[in-house]
Amino acid sequence: MNSSAYISINSLMIASLLILVSLFFSYYQKLHLEKETIIGVIRAVIQLTIVGYLLNIIFGLENPMFTTLLLLFMTINASYNAAKRGKNIKNGFMISFISISIGTFVTLGILVAARAIKYVPNQIIPVGGMIISNSMIAIGLCYKQMISNFKLKREEVESKLSLGADISTASIEIIRDAIKTGMIPTIDSTKTLGIVALPGMMTGLILAGTAPLEAIKFQIMVTFMMLSTTSITSFMCCYMAYKGFFNERKQLI
Repeated sequence: MNSSAYISINSLMIASLLILVSLFFSYYQKLHLEKETIIGVIRAVIQLTIVGYLLNIIFGLENPMFTTLLLLFMTINASYNAAKRGKNIKNGFMISFISISIGTFVTLGILVAARAIKYVPNQIIPVGGMIISNSMIAIGLCYKQMISNFKLKREEVESKLSLGADISTASIEIIRDAIKTGMIPTIDSTKTLGIVALPGMMTGLILAGTAPLEAIKFQIMVTFMMLSTTSITSFMCCYMAYKGFFNERKQLI
């Protein structure tokens, strides 16, 4: 089996014709997504190209400080995007940043301590990127569900408060439902691994020439770390965010 995979520019250009499929359906069904699709593709190509050159430089340096700074930059960017999905969440950026940072630190710390990975750029950055990205998605789902539930269950929460319940007691069901919403997609994806789909990391390793059984070990590790970081970030962001729905008098805003 080849030790590395290679795609020529010509092959990549031919593969780009697949974009026409998306454009065709958008045009045929009058979805008006052609412009967004083209912009998205152009941005993806430019961004990935820039990241590719940056990673080449960073991988060559093998400096823990640069690796940590890049993880910090990724966390800040993910926190900003997560906060945008929860516009009504008070201090959304800071809550997202703290949640993602702790989830990433704990998960990467365990992986490094277990010697599953080493704190070197070509291992930490790809794995950290998956952790941070998954955390961002989970937090976005938590925010959306929490905002929706506080609107739908406003009377229920106010009734509990009027009966003397604390804001945490009055909100506990909403908090739990939001945490569950953030975790379910990751849990559901674990149930179909290897049956419905071969995950991206495993597929990439196999294409790169890694033996399937070795690629499976890495994918199992990824599955464990996704469950960990999703649980931590969902729990933390929900328990920090719910207080922002109340004022100083413990009244629902």
